[in-house]
Amino acid sequence: MGAGHYDRQGLTPDGSCELRRSTLQEEPEVDATLPPALRFGAELRRSRVGRGWSQDELARRMQYSAGLVSYVERARKPVSLNFAVKADEVFGAGGRFEELFRRYLAANLLEGFEEFAEAEGKCRRLQAYELGVIPGLFQTPAYASALAAAAVQRSGISQEQADARVGFLAVRQKLLDRPVPPLVHVVMDESCIRRPVGGPAVMEAQLAHLEKLAKHPRITIQVAPFDLGEYAPFTMPLVLLTLPNRVVIGYAESQARGHLERNRDTVTAWARDYDQLQVESLSTVASLALIQAVRKELSHEQDHRLVDGPVGEEQLQQQRR
Repeated sequence: MGAGHYDRQGLTPDGSCELRRSTLQEEPEVDATLPPALRFGAELRRSRVGRGWSQDELARRMQYSAGLVSYVERARKPVSLNFAVKADEVFGAGGRFEELFRRYLAANLLEGFEEFAEAEGKCRRLQAYELGVIPGLFQTPAYASALAAAAVQRSGISQEQADARVGFLAVRQKLLDRPVPPLVHVVMDESCIRRPVGGPAVMEAQLAHLEKLAKHPRITIQVAPFDLGEYAPFTMPLVLLTLPNRVVIGYAESQARGHLERNRDTVTAWARDYDQLQVESLSTVASLALIQAVRKELSHEQDHRLVDGPVGEEQLQQQRR
């Protein structure tokens, strides 16, 4: 029985009784040049019509409202990762909707970042140096949301763009959850762990997350201390990606845009400086000890705030219990 055909009793392949046409008209392929939100909605509609489902039926299968399905098809409401994953599950799409979701989110990102994220998703090895903030792959949702909220307050981006950044980050972080994730080596400037983002509670939870990641067998974390001074080889964050074909490419950002570097001489120079940075930075054991020390300082800061508050020591004891 071919695709789109139903038996004479009007039963769908899963056995539910619905009145359907015996042969369904396939929707035309979605225009790949459409803006990402429109393309996601058009693909959702094409897949739905191809199955002969109404918006109500698709909503029932996805466990969402028919109104939301309608809005997404018309690109009137933003798409969520959970929605995309559920669409893949319902249609057996093999990740097609999640990939469209990635493109939808990437449209709201820094120029050049989408190309980098695509390469990052395929890499076998990732080496990064970060200044000022925790690297994106290691950020907790609360930490990432605090950074995005601050960008909105500065009027740098819209709330929709902020939500897209946080959502896209969640997609990127799935790289670390693969059965065999890439080898990840990150050197963070000491400013990354000392700069308070989101308040003491958010920062303490972020540092606790770093401690957990440091125990992962395929993740190495080092801290470049402040006293490295002028011997720090980089004045900007950068990433080196080793691809499946063993080609190494680099990525660096300015305030306005990102740049994927493929020039062999440039990338080789970056890799040489990165090797030196690893040698000059704290060992993994010393780095973890520093992260734990800063976290302890934050914990004490929160304790003092509780003691100095209206409830004081009694509240602190209750919280500790």
